[in-house]
Amino acid sequence: MSQTQTQTQTLWWASESFWKKMAIWITAGSVVVLIFLTFDTVKQITAGGKRVPAYSVINQRIDYVFDDKRNHQVPVIGPEEPLFGKKLSEEEAMALVSKGKLTTQAKNCMNCHTLLGNGAYYAPDLTKSWLDPNWGTKETREQKMVDFLMNPEEMLHNSIGRRMTNLGITEEEARATVAFLKWMSSIDTNGFPYNFKPIDQSDPAPAAAPAASADAAAAPVQQ
Repeated sequence: MSQTQTQTQTLWWASESFWKKMAIWITAGSVVVLIFLTFDTVKQITAGGKRVPAYSVINQRIDYVFDDKRNHQVPVIGPEEPLFGKKLSEEEAMALVSKGKLTTQAKNCMNCHTLLGNGAYYAPDLTKSWLDPNWGTKETREQKMVDFLMNPEEMLHNSIGRRMTNLGITEEEARATVAFLKWMSSIDTNGFPYNFKPIDQSDPAPAAAPAASADAAAAPVQQ
């Protein structure tokens, strides 16, 4: 059989031209899918969306509770609880949170910590650190976080037994970092970190009304 006859009898799906065309179509299709996923991802991670709340969420209570339907913990935005007792506008909250984010970057926090699963594992994950029960109570948490960031070498914060070095964080930077961490805790991370036990933020039960004295209860009603 001649070479010409062999080429003629080559199956269509095994021909060189077919696979060249397939490579072009697959590459073009992948580019379209990548563009779609990029725009969808940007929408998902932009502040003010469904999964990432607006920066002004730091004016409210943020909790982390188990959702039976989704089978993992989810952030729950509660009543108004302004950070440091001052309610901020969206612009003010954005400026404060952004300064906190820049502070964590400037101090290279991810050299030891993780944020949203990215970073190092020498120190605790910071994704939900605003909700860490080691801060004690929700009433003292804000100031304890500021004090810790400014002088971390003076206190042992976790059970790992490691102390954080003093990074020279100012009070202004510390307060901004706390705002950033509070905002971070509001992000829906599909249950990450798993099996996390948040700080108790339940409001104290209202005090019972004083009972009437026995004498008053026994006194006859005047007609």
